[in-house]
Amino acid sequence: MIGLIDYNMGNLQSVVNAFGRIGVEIKIVKKAEEIGDFEKIILPGVGAFKDAMECLDKGGMSEAVKSFASSGKPLLGICLGMQLLFDNSVEFGKSAGLGLIEGEVVKFDISRFEHKLKVPHMGWNELFVQKESPLFKGMSEAFYLYFVHSFHATCEEKYIIGKTIYGYEFPSAVQKGNIFGFQPHPEKSHDNGLKILKNFVEL
Repeated sequence: MIGLIDYNMGNLQSVVNAFGRIGVEIKIVKKAEEIGDFEKIILPGVGAFKDAMECLDKGGMSEAVKSFASSGKPLLGICLGMQLLFDNSVEFGKSAGLGLIEGEVVKFDISRFEHKLKVPHMGWNELFVQKESPLFKGMSEAFYLYFVHSFHATCEEKYIIGKTIYGYEFPSAVQKGNIFGFQPHPEKSHDNGLKILKNFVEL
Protein backbone atom coordinates (compact mmCIF):
# COMPACT_ATOMS: atom_id res chain seq x y z
CA MET A 1 0.00 0.00 0.00
CA ILE A 2 1.14 3.53 -0.81
CA GLY A 3 0.57 6.31 1.71
CA LEU A 4 -0.01 9.98 0.84
CA ILE A 5 0.94 12.27 3.71
CA ASP A 6 -1.71 14.81 4.73
CA TYR A 7 -0.18 17.70 6.67
CA ASN A 8 -2.58 20.44 5.48
CA MET A 9 -0.27 21.72 2.70
CA GLY A 10 -1.55 20.54 -0.66
CA ASN A 11 -4.30 19.30 -2.94
CA LEU A 12 -4.25 15.62 -2.14
CA GLN A 13 -7.19 14.69 -4.32
CA SER A 14 -5.33 15.37 -7.58
CA VAL A 15 -2.66 12.87 -6.51
CA VAL A 16 -5.27 10.31 -5.48
CA ASN A 17 -7.04 10.78 -8.83
CA ALA A 18 -3.82 10.36 -10.80
CA PHE A 19 -3.06 7.04 -9.15
CA GLY A 20 -6.65 6.01 -9.76
CA ARG A 21 -6.09 6.55 -13.49
CA ILE A 22 -3.34 3.92 -13.41
CA GLY A 23 -5.50 1.56 -11.37
CA VAL A 24 -3.75 2.02 -8.03
CA GLU A 25 -5.45 2.90 -4.76
CA ILE A 26 -3.47 5.01 -2.32
CA LYS A 27 -4.35 5.92 1.26
CA ILE A 28 -4.20 9.37 2.84
CA VAL A 29 -2.13 9.30 6.03
CA LYS A 30 -2.93 11.80 8.77
CA LYS A 31 -1.11 10.23 11.74
CA ALA A 32 2.65 10.08 12.05
CA GLU A 33 2.56 6.70 13.74
CA GLU A 34 0.91 5.15 10.66
CA ILE A 35 3.63 6.14 8.17
CA GLY A 36 5.86 3.16 8.91
CA ASP A 37 3.06 0.74 8.03
CA PHE A 38 3.27 1.58 4.31
CA GLU A 39 5.46 0.11 1.59
CA LYS A 40 5.91 3.50 -0.11
CA ILE A 41 5.20 7.08 0.93
CA ILE A 42 4.48 10.25 -1.05
CA LEU A 43 5.16 13.70 0.42
CA PRO A 44 3.15 16.27 -1.57
CA GLY A 45 2.99 20.00 -0.95
CA VAL A 46 1.88 23.40 -2.20
CA GLY A 47 2.71 26.66 -0.42
CA ALA A 48 5.54 28.06 1.70
CA PHE A 49 8.47 25.96 2.91
CA LYS A 50 8.50 27.34 6.46
CA ASP A 51 4.76 26.79 6.95
CA ALA A 52 5.07 23.26 5.62
CA MET A 53 7.88 22.35 8.01
CA GLU A 54 5.93 23.79 10.93
CA CYS A 55 2.96 21.60 9.99
CA LEU A 56 5.16 18.53 9.66
CA ASP A 57 6.88 19.22 13.00
CA LYS A 58 3.61 19.90 14.81
CA GLY A 59 2.12 16.54 13.96
CA GLY A 60 5.30 14.57 14.53
CA MET A 61 5.44 13.87 10.81
CA SER A 62 9.01 15.14 10.35
CA GLU A 63 10.59 12.42 12.46
CA ALA A 64 8.25 9.79 11.02
CA VAL A 65 9.26 10.71 7.46
CA LYS A 66 12.96 10.63 8.39
CA SER A 67 12.51 7.24 10.00
CA PHE A 68 10.69 5.95 6.93
CA ALA A 69 13.48 7.21 4.65
CA SER A 70 16.11 5.45 6.78
CA SER A 71 14.20 2.17 6.44
CA GLY A 72 15.14 1.96 2.75
CA LYS A 73 11.54 2.00 1.54
CA PRO A 74 10.73 4.35 -1.39
CA LEU A 75 9.83 7.96 -0.60
CA LEU A 76 8.67 10.43 -3.27
CA GLY A 77 8.52 14.19 -2.70
CA ILE A 78 6.44 16.24 -5.15
CA CYS A 79 6.83 20.02 -5.72
CA LEU A 80 7.11 21.59 -2.24
CA GLY A 81 7.42 18.02 -0.98
CA MET A 82 10.65 17.68 -2.99
CA GLN A 83 12.01 20.94 -1.57
CA LEU A 84 11.33 19.75 1.99
CA LEU A 85 13.74 16.85 1.44
CA PHE A 86 16.70 19.27 1.50
CA ASP A 87 18.65 20.82 4.36
CA ASN A 88 17.06 24.25 4.25
CA SER A 89 15.29 26.96 2.26
CA VAL A 90 15.75 30.73 2.10
CA GLU A 91 12.02 31.35 1.57
CA PHE A 92 10.86 33.96 4.14
CA GLY A 93 14.22 33.65 5.91
CA LYS A 94 16.29 30.51 6.28
CA SER A 95 14.31 27.51 7.53
CA ALA A 96 15.53 23.97 8.18
CA GLY A 97 14.13 21.15 6.07
CA LEU A 98 14.11 17.40 6.59
CA GLY A 99 17.81 17.10 5.74
CA LEU A 100 17.40 13.88 3.75
CA ILE A 101 19.33 15.26 0.76
CA GLU A 102 22.20 17.73 1.12
CA GLY A 103 21.29 21.05 -0.51
CA GLU A 104 19.41 24.32 -0.27
CA VAL A 105 16.24 25.73 -1.81
CA VAL A 106 16.64 29.20 -3.35
CA LYS A 107 14.51 31.71 -5.26
CA PHE A 108 14.80 31.91 -9.03
CA ASP A 109 17.55 34.44 -9.83
CA ILE A 110 16.02 36.39 -12.70
CA SER A 111 18.09 39.56 -12.14
CA ARG A 112 20.76 38.36 -14.58
CA PHE A 113 18.40 38.49 -17.57
CA GLU A 114 17.66 41.58 -19.65
CA HIS A 115 14.11 40.37 -20.26
CA LYS A 116 13.03 39.30 -16.82
CA LEU A 117 11.38 35.93 -16.53
CA LYS A 118 8.07 35.65 -14.76
CA VAL A 119 8.08 34.06 -11.33
CA PRO A 120 6.51 31.70 -10.48
CA HIS A 121 7.74 29.39 -13.20
CA MET A 122 4.39 28.07 -14.34
CA GLY A 123 3.29 25.73 -17.11
CA TRP A 124 4.77 22.98 -19.24
CA ASN A 125 8.54 22.67 -19.48
CA GLU A 126 11.01 20.00 -20.46
CA LEU A 127 12.83 17.70 -18.08
CA PHE A 128 16.18 16.48 -19.41
CA VAL A 129 17.27 13.15 -17.94
CA GLN A 130 20.76 13.32 -16.42
CA LYS A 131 21.11 9.82 -14.96
CA GLU A 132 19.36 6.49 -15.12
CA SER A 133 16.65 6.07 -12.52
CA PRO A 134 13.91 3.48 -12.07
CA LEU A 135 11.38 6.31 -12.23
CA PHE A 136 12.46 7.01 -15.83
CA LYS A 137 12.00 3.41 -16.98
CA GLY A 138 10.54 3.30 -20.50
CA MET A 139 10.77 7.09 -20.95
CA SER A 140 12.70 9.24 -23.42
CA GLU A 141 15.76 11.34 -22.57
CA ALA A 142 13.63 14.49 -22.44
CA PHE A 143 9.91 14.99 -21.88
CA TYR A 144 7.45 17.66 -20.75
CA LEU A 145 5.95 17.98 -17.27
CA TYR A 146 3.85 20.64 -15.54
CA PHE A 147 5.54 23.11 -13.16
CA VAL A 148 4.34 25.71 -10.65
CA HIS A 149 7.04 27.11 -8.33
CA SER A 150 9.02 30.21 -7.38
CA PHE A 151 11.92 28.45 -5.63
CA HIS A 152 14.15 25.59 -6.73
CA ALA A 153 16.69 23.24 -5.20
CA THR A 154 20.46 23.51 -5.45
CA CYS A 155 22.54 20.44 -4.68
CA GLU A 156 25.49 18.31 -5.76
CA GLU A 157 25.36 16.82 -9.24
CA LYS A 158 25.42 13.29 -7.84
CA TYR A 159 21.83 13.70 -6.62
CA ILE A 160 20.43 15.25 -9.82
CA ILE A 161 18.63 12.83 -12.13
CA GLY A 162 16.75 15.48 -14.13
CA LYS A 163 17.29 19.14 -15.06
CA THR A 164 15.04 21.81 -16.54
CA ILE A 165 15.88 25.18 -18.09
CA TYR A 166 14.06 28.33 -17.05
CA GLY A 167 16.57 31.05 -17.90
CA TYR A 168 19.20 28.69 -16.50
CA GLU A 169 19.42 25.04 -15.54
CA PHE A 170 18.04 23.90 -12.21
CA PRO A 171 17.49 20.44 -10.68
CA SER A 172 13.96 19.29 -11.45
CA ALA A 173 14.33 15.68 -10.29
CA VAL A 174 16.61 14.21 -7.65
CA GLN A 175 17.40 10.84 -6.14
CA LYS A 176 19.43 9.70 -3.17
CA GLY A 177 19.05 5.94 -2.89
CA ASN A 178 15.42 5.23 -2.02
CA ILE A 179 14.55 8.95 -1.78
CA PHE A 180 13.13 10.61 -4.90
CA GLY A 181 11.99 14.18 -5.56
CA PHE A 182 10.23 15.88 -8.48
CA GLN A 183 9.81 19.65 -8.67
CA PRO A 184 7.07 19.38 -11.36
CA HIS A 185 3.70 17.79 -10.66
CA PRO A 186 3.54 14.27 -12.16
CA GLU A 187 -0.12 14.08 -11.15
CA LYS A 188 -0.88 17.06 -13.43
CA SER A 189 1.38 16.00 -16.30
CA HIS A 190 -0.85 13.62 -18.25
CA ASP A 191 0.82 10.53 -19.78
CA ASN A 192 4.40 11.44 -18.85
CA GLY A 193 3.48 12.08 -15.25
CA LEU A 194 1.37 8.94 -15.00
CA LYS A 195 4.31 6.91 -16.31
CA ILE A 196 6.52 8.28 -13.52
CA LEU A 197 3.89 7.39 -10.92
CA LYS A 198 3.50 3.91 -12.41
CA ASN A 199 7.28 3.42 -12.22
CA PHE A 200 7.15 4.48 -8.57
CA VAL A 201 4.44 1.89 -7.88
CA GLU A 202 6.61 -0.80 -9.48
CA LEU A 203 9.73 -0.10 -7.40
